[in-house]
Parts: sequence; structure tokens; C-alpha cells
Amino acid sequence: MEIKTERIYTKPADLDGYRILVDRLWPRGISKVNAHLDQWLKEVGPTNDLRKWFNHDVDKYPEFKLRYINELKDNPAFHQLKATVDEQLKTQNVILLYGAKDTEHNQAIVLKELLTK
Repeated sequence: MEIKTERIYTKPADLDGYRILVDRLWPRGISKVNAHLDQWLKEVGPTNDLRKWFNHDVDKYPEFKLRYINELKDNPAFHQLKATVDEQLKTQNVILLYGAKDTEHNQAIVLKELLTK
């Protein structure tokens, strides 16, 4: 079993797994039915201040990643996410869903790296 990432705005490419939205804000234009979510852990997403500072600027990504990891250290939601992922991986894949357009520079990528260490 593995951890995957997927943009929530794409037609669900993979419904074979436990689907967790890891954005603090609900994605615009996505209905809860069409999202096919198993869980929404909004508290694990970057804080509003960090999200606004980053503003999906690729040049800021290395610093964003460091700041985000620092936020996660004291975040109970990250520990909840880790426990959920560990449990689900025993029987199925886990898909971390995000809203960002950039598929390589977002919080789901950071979370996947942390969870697979």
C-alpha cells in the first residue's frame, strides 16, 4: 500500500483508497458528494498566514516547506493524520487531496514526504 497525492479539481483518478483532504479551506466549486472524501483534516493544512505568505510562489517553496514542517511539529492534527494514514495503509492506499494548481509544490507533497519517512 502507498500514499498518493491528487488534485481535488481533477476528476477523481483514483477512488481506490482512503481519501483525505489536507487543505484548510474547502475548494471552491467542489461539492462534498463529488469530492468522494473519507475525511477532511483542515487543521493539518498550512495556517492562513503561511498560506498567504507562500501564495504558491515556487521560489518561496523551500522556505514554505521549512515553515510548514515547523507548524506541523506542534499540530495535533498532524499526529491524527499520521495515525489515520498508518491504520489505513494496512488495508488500502491513502490519497492526500489538495486544491493547489501546482502538483509539485504544495502541502500534500510535504505531508507525503513526512509520512513516508
